[in-house]
Amino acid sequence: MFQPILEVSDGFRPIWNEFLEEWKDDDELPQYLALGELARYISSLISESKDEEIKKIFAVIERWHLEGDSYVKEAATVGILEDLQNTNVVGEGVPEKIELYLLPESKKWWLKVYEFWEKGKIISE
Repeated sequence: MFQPILEVSDGFRPIWNEFLEEWKDDDELPQYLALGELARYISSLISESKDEEIKKIFAVIERWHLEGDSYVKEAATVGILEDLQNTNVVGEGVPEKIELYLLPESKKWWLKVYEFWEKGKIISE
């Protein structure tokens, strides 16, 4: 799941490598935790105005939504997008800035996550 991110973001690679080292003894990687790390990394890119890298990462997130299996699609929604909306993860004011980078399918799921937290509406197709 993370290989496409590593292909477009050299800056995330050290974070990913540290994550792999931390979880090397586990049979299965807790990828949702890695998505939280990715959300924090995206937040740092926002604060540094690294638009090109942000756009490349969001192109991957869009591909996860469009081409991923059911696990990847769900992780792209309730993993990364939910974390990107969570100001406890990314900081105040960041979610509003992130919306500018969302591509159509990701934007659709972003709104569904928002409606879930604001209105209790179940996230579904």
